[in-house]
Amino acid sequence: MNPTEPQTGNAAGRRSAARAFMALAVFVAILALVYLIRPNDFILYIKAFHVIAVMSWMAGLLYMPRLFIYHSDAEPGSPQSETFKMMEQRLLKIIMNPAMMITWALGLFLAWDVHEFRGGWLHAKIALVVLLTMVHVLFSRAVRTFIVDGPRRSPRYWRMMNEIPTVLMIGIVILVIVKPF
Repeated sequence: MNPTEPQTGNAAGRRSAARAFMALAVFVAILALVYLIRPNDFILYIKAFHVIAVMSWMAGLLYMPRLFIYHSDAEPGSPQSETFKMMEQRLLKIIMNPAMMITWALGLFLAWDVHEFRGGWLHAKIALVVLLTMVHVLFSRAVRTFIVDGPRRSPRYWRMMNEIPTVLMIGIVILVIVKPF
């Protein structure tokens, strides 16, 4: 790969997708290896990977509305707008979607295996994660709308939407750490 080659073309997107797939395959291989070699530590690795996935998902949920703010100001069809489209699509497909799926899969496994789906705090946490997933879906729809140069929301709207994942994250963390009920 030429270091001066732009990272905005289809070839760069395919390379990014291939790297994301490889990372997912390595992740699954590590979990399988841990299960075989250190079965007593398996839950600790599940917890660690769950936290890593949550951090990745949250990074995307916090960054995406920032991209929307700037994209809303870009003229539809402009080079700037096209760059934002590419950035939003890759963030969604290569980081946010896989991170959300891993978060859900490992989180539900932990809820079942460790907590046996017991505890009011766990049910409240799952409810907040459902809301966080709904925000993710809203952002996914916005990406599709931007791709077709559809109607845009104002930068002010996206600034306000930027706060929702933060508030939900605060509630989730408090529920997990404090377990108030």
